[in-house]
Amino acid sequence: MEQSLFWLVPASSVLALAFAWYFHRQMMKESEGTPQMMKIAAAVRKGAMSYLKQQYKVVALVFVCLALVFAVMAYGFHVQNSWVPIAFLTGGFFSGLSGFLGMKTATYASARTAHAARRSLNSGLRIAFRSGAVMGLVVVGLGLLDISFWYLLLQAVIPADALTPGHKLCVITTTMLTFGMG
Repeated sequence: MEQSLFWLVPASSVLALAFAWYFHRQMMKESEGTPQMMKIAAAVRKGAMSYLKQQYKVVALVFVCLALVFAVMAYGFHVQNSWVPIAFLTGGFFSGLSGFLGMKTATYASARTAHAARRSLNSGLRIAFRSGAVMGLVVVGLGLLDISFWYLLLQAVIPADALTPGHKLCVITTTMLTFGMG
């Protein structure tokens, strides 16, 4: 019973990602508005991507340092299991990807929302709400998908007789928490 309930998690993550894709696609079909609105939206997109690029440079430096610390703890001092640095890297990758997709969606949605709001408040709110939901759905979808993957991988890789059931669960939980730190 517990194992069959587990599959709700990756299925839910795929569903969240599918809705994010659908909402993004629907938003992109909307008109971006007047030529002046398009020009302003393009400038906002360019500025937002420049900001994100600079932010990711700083975050990448800190991220690499922390990944090295986890690697030394796992492979040098053996105080963490060997999966911890890899889980941290995948968590960081998905976090960065979520931020990038969220920023892209937000910058494409701004002019479309303003243009739709000129027609009716309901149209503008629909675009704004769905576009805002994309970021949340991507974060949840990628997070659940990756944590499901790690749980399945570690359940398969860690031999049942190598550790007591409680210790095995502790190793899995520690690794999955490190993914969250990434």
